[in-house]
Amino acid sequence: MDPGACALACHCEGESHPPSPREGTHKHAPAHIQRSCDIIQNAQPTLASATERDAGALKIMKIKQGKVIHFGRCSIDKNSEVLSIHFLYKLSPGKGHRVSSSPWVEGSSMHFVVKKITHSLLSLSLTGLIVYLGMMVGAFVWGGLADRIGRRQTLLISLSINSVFAFFSSFVQGYSSFLFCRLLSGVGIGGSIPIVFSYYSEFLAQEKRGEHLSWLCMFWMFGGIYAAAMAWAIIPHYGWSFQMGSAYQFHSWRVFVLVCAFPSVAAIGALTTMPESPRFFLEAIHHLVQFNSKNGKHDEAWMILKQVHDTNMRAKGYPERVFSVTTIKTVKQMDELVDMGGEATAWHQRWRIKLTNLFHQVWGNFLTVFNPEYRRITYMMMAVWFSMSFSYYGLTVWFPDMIKYLQKQEYSSRTKVFIKEKVEHVTFNFTLENQIHRNGEYFNNKFLNLKMKSMVFEDSLFEECYFEDITSSNTFFRNCTFISTLFYNTDLFKYRLINSKLINSTFLHNKEGCMLDFSDENNAYMIYFVSFLGTLAVLPGNIVSALLMDKIGRLRMLAGSSVISCVSCFFLSFGNSESAMIALLCLFGGISIASWNALDVLTVELYPSDKRTTAFGFLNALCKLAAVLGISIFQSFVGITKAVPILFASGALAAGSFLALKLPETRGQ
Repeated sequence: MDPGACALACHCEGESHPPSPREGTHKHAPAHIQRSCDIIQNAQPTLASATERDAGALKIMKIKQGKVIHFGRCSIDKNSEVLSIHFLYKLSPGKGHRVSSSPWVEGSSMHFVVKKITHSLLSLSLTGLIVYLGMMVGAFVWGGLADRIGRRQTLLISLSINSVFAFFSSFVQGYSSFLFCRLLSGVGIGGSIPIVFSYYSEFLAQEKRGEHLSWLCMFWMFGGIYAAAMAWAIIPHYGWSFQMGSAYQFHSWRVFVLVCAFPSVAAIGALTTMPESPRFFLEAIHHLVQFNSKNGKHDEAWMILKQVHDTNMRAKGYPERVFSVTTIKTVKQMDELVDMGGEATAWHQRWRIKLTNLFHQVWGNFLTVFNPEYRRITYMMMAVWFSMSFSYYGLTVWFPDMIKYLQKQEYSSRTKVFIKEKVEHVTFNFTLENQIHRNGEYFNNKFLNLKMKSMVFEDSLFEECYFEDITSSNTFFRNCTFISTLFYNTDLFKYRLINSKLINSTFLHNKEGCMLDFSDENNAYMIYFVSFLGTLAVLPGNIVSALLMDKIGRLRMLAGSSVISCVSCFFLSFGNSESAMIALLCLFGGISIASWNALDVLTVELYPSDKRTTAFGFLNALCKLAAVLGISIFQSFVGITKAVPILFASGALAAGSFLALKLPETRGQ
């Protein structure tokens, strides 16, 4: 027997039912048997044909009345629609798509809370980009592991890490602890994107692969809508808070962070009922032999194929068409085994050997994507991913910041200014908002149970005043003097007292912890509504790409959408009002999503199964690096000029669309 081949003896039931004419038959076996036994083994990767790349050969045998009948050589791609489509419709809507929405919820959540957890002494950019750093690391690490220990197992581990640290981040009080939790949460969620696409694609027929992967992309949109809707509904209620003593406080943004962890928890529950990819079991089986110390997973692979087959046959109205596997004979992959030292070796040494060898496998597999066979494809894909990520993430963050800038300009125009006022024996128990007080004198005044929002006191004197139960945001005292003044249960931290003097003044039970601040949120509801609209605007692009992906091809979809997105960037220079900027945001998002869908499908199909998530993870990590650069560069021009961000984005999109045309088309392969 060929070293890469296995012999399968299977017993099939319900043979009396004739095959449907539209199903076709094999000259040596009933059609339903052949469909049940379409598998892949020891694929030899080539760039010319995805079918040849993912379709290995296997001699399949059926025992019937004491005779062995050879089915010949067949491919999983040939009949995989029968093996997968009905099964996926049963599996995906309630389970798999929950997995696909959780990464976007995680990525979107920090965009809404980044400026709620920091103040002027802390770096806003560090807080905002820490999740991207974690996702970049996670995409690379988990993508490589998924090609070695399995898609489902790796996805469960990564989502569990995300859920645990996302939960912790909503409760920790220290800023450093929060950053650490968000970093590890990002590491966990970073691996889900490359794994989900590879995992889902390996159940799909090539005729419908582009369409169904585009429908999968739509659930990223649902995740974004969920995050925007929850932010809109929860964060602006900054009165939603409770405290335990003076040290622990729980504000509305913490509720939002906690709510955004729910999709990952639901995804973990769904994954426990989902099978591993049979294509992974059969093609990457020699890697499992070493790590799991088992002689392969062919039995599990065939049981999954049986589950798929039975589900599809019941959906077609042929429940009697079932098959069962009795025996599988495989040749051990001796070249993949590692001497573990025997039973006498300590358990920690065996695990050290396993993990060390796993690391070398992951790293070695990563280097193979730069082999001559894949080098040109990898470099071109790197350029396309980088250009699209740089422009897309840069613009999508620049849009809301431009809207915030326009709102801030309008809000500042309504600021009331008071100069040299003198106030004595007055009790303030109402909200103070959007005011500037200069050279004022305040004697024996009480500030009780009130909110101060966008208040500035400059060169003012406070003598024998009393502040109690004060909640402030964007409020500062500059060059002020406090004499015999008491602060009780306030959040007027020292960073709010800029160059101010405290003479015989006392702070009692000062509020501590990571405080909520709406300093850049003059119209919070509007900001979240804009994000909600921008996310919802990608729905038409998702539908169009799903319907046309398998008709016009991946390259035409990718290049065409990128060119139209490039043209739409030109109109950004005419957006001088808030409504115009919102409309342009929706237009850009609706167009560019089609190119992202095409790029995801193309990435899945350009690499064989044993390198698929490794390559996807590496490219996705590069995507996060480009996003960090794009966000940092574009944000630096907010309020200065629109020309530079527009030129950067247009140039990157134009370059990406040109390079995309040089990639091989994978439709129908």
